[in-house]
This record gives sequence, C-alpha cells and structure tokens, in this order.
Amino acid sequence: MADATPSGAQAEAQVVPLAARSPAEEADPLDPELVDPAAVPDAPAPAAQPADAPGPGRRPRRRERRGPSLREQRRLRTREAIVDAAAALFVERGFDHVSVMEIAQRAGVVEKTVFNHFPVKEGLVFEADPPIRAALLDAVRRRPAGESVAAAAGGFVVAAVSQLGSPAAAEGMTEMARVIRGSRTLQAREREILGTLTDTLAEQITLETRAAAGELEPWLAANAVMGLYSSLLELARDRVLAGASGPELVAMLRTRGQRGLALLQFGLAGYAKRR
Repeated sequence: MADATPSGAQAEAQVVPLAARSPAEEADPLDPELVDPAAVPDAPAPAAQPADAPGPGRRPRRRERRGPSLREQRRLRTREAIVDAAAALFVERGFDHVSVMEIAQRAGVVEKTVFNHFPVKEGLVFEADPPIRAALLDAVRRRPAGESVAAAAGGFVVAAVSQLGSPAAAEGMTEMARVIRGSRTLQAREREILGTLTDTLAEQITLETRAAAGELEPWLAANAVMGLYSSLLELARDRVLAGASGPELVAMLRTRGQRGLALLQFGLAGYAKRR
C-alpha cells in the first residue's frame, strides 16, 4: 500500500474531534457590555469609512484584506481565554463538575459571553465541525485511479491517529482522555460526532458510486473505516494514559492501524475503485 501520510493542509487537519480552538469558526459578535472591562481592553473608536470603500464591482484595497480587525482580535482573545479556563477546570475537577458560571469567572467574562461563543457546554471540548471531516473527504476525493475508498480513507485515518502518539500531542491527549472518559455526557457527544462523520463519508461514497437508495455498500464501507478510526483512537488513549509516547508509540499505532486496514481491505479492496 502506498504511503498514506497526509501532507500540507491535510497534515494540519489530522486531529481527532477534540479541542474547541477554532479561530476560523464563525461566532456571534460580542456585546461589549457583556465582557468584564478588566479582562479585555477597550477597542479603539472605529475610523471613518474611506470614500473608496469596496462596493459592488469594486476591488477592495489591499490593506482591507490583511489580518483580522481589532474587534475580531478582541473576540478571539476572549474565546481563547474561555477555552483555556474551561480546559484547566475540566482537568482539575472533571467536565460534569464544572459550571459555565465558574468558567466565565475564571476567564474574566460574564456567563452570557461564554454562551455567545459556545451555545452548549460540550462545545468547549468538541468542535461542531471537526477539521478531520474535510481532510478525510479530501483524501477520498483525491485518491489515485485504482485505489479503493477504504484504502484512501483508512490510510488517512491510520496516519492521522498514529501522530497522536508523538510527544507534542501526548500531554494534551492525556488530559483530554481523562476528561472524556470521566464524563458520560462527553462520551455520548463524541459518539454523535463519529456518527456524523460516518454519515458524511457514506454520502460521499454514495455520490461517487451513484448508489441507489437503500443500497448498503456505502454505509458498510463508511462504518468499517470509522470503526477503525474509533478503535485506534481508544487504543491511543489507553497508551498515553499508561504513560507511553514518542516514536515507539507512533510506530505501534501505525502498525496496529495497518493491520486493521489490511483486514478491512480484505473484504472491501475491490469496492468503489476510482476509474
């Protein structure tokens, strides 16, 4: 099997659906009155709109395409403070024993500000649209001729989860594994996310194969791949909680993943090959 290690943008997206840090995620604008003034500095007064501001058919000026505005920077700083406060409290006491009010107090904001960023408490742990979804679909769409969907999606999953054993990922992985395994609420939410990922993959396979309504093959293939993903993720958590990390753990996860992928391929190798 060809090396399935993602590169470029895919490598940045090869994360499990943990960590709620998502600067690109759109959120409701903050009401300045809801933020503790001592926690976030006042934003400067808005400048007058230039006469040549972009409009229909106009090309925006270069400076207007540069980084986030001061208001957006302020929003991102507030969001980061909330996520950091929540992560620290969840590690200290567990997800189910921390209130949103306590998170707000530690972050230096009011409770409504937390809900402006995260409408549900579980959103502080899991992203609504985990980056792995887009990366997984991209791996499927870009697979070469002759490669099955199971090989492309399964190879991506193995490469992604294997990297969770690296020293850079191990500390955060250990903390979040404890938090998730200590909360039935988070475990249920994670199952929902994995179910959504499975549905998304099955829909992509259905689209490619033009499968008729009621055909089982797209769903069987998608469930097999995501079953491999879920199994590897739990294995990675077991190992990091036992104190393992580094090249040996990465190699072990990759070896186990490739064995699972080979078993999966035995039944699905000829299905959905790219023509």
